[in-house]
Amino acid sequence: MLSAKEIGQIGEDIAVKYLKKRGYKIADRNFQADIKGLKFGELDIVAKKDGIIVFVEVKCLKQEVGIAPEERVDFKKRETIGKMAEIWFGRNRIPPDTPWQIDVIAVVLDFNQRKAKIRHFKNI
Repeated sequence: MLSAKEIGQIGEDIAVKYLKKRGYKIADRNFQADIKGLKFGELDIVAKKDGIIVFVEVKCLKQEVGIAPEERVDFKKRETIGKMAEIWFGRNRIPPDTPWQIDVIAVVLDFNQRKAKIRHFKNI
């Protein structure tokens, strides 16, 4: 039985392959920021395409769970990703006027069929 962390890692690996096939360049993975020693947040994938920085949140679930993975990206999560994006820009010395967006990639795993269903929601 795989842990939630292992399932999440599988989903991120699938998302990276998906993005690369569509012409995205991966700039960073699992970027974390600490504030006063406490983990503030994490960016799953930072990608670039057509001059736009794309902060990708990956949500991966096993098929039998019965909830759509993208439903787990609520307002609070989007707000945290936005704050993390600001930190990432600062640490990488990217001009603040660089175009950026937040995407969600939802991955539903079917271990019986050894398949994954991927849905990409752009600029959420």
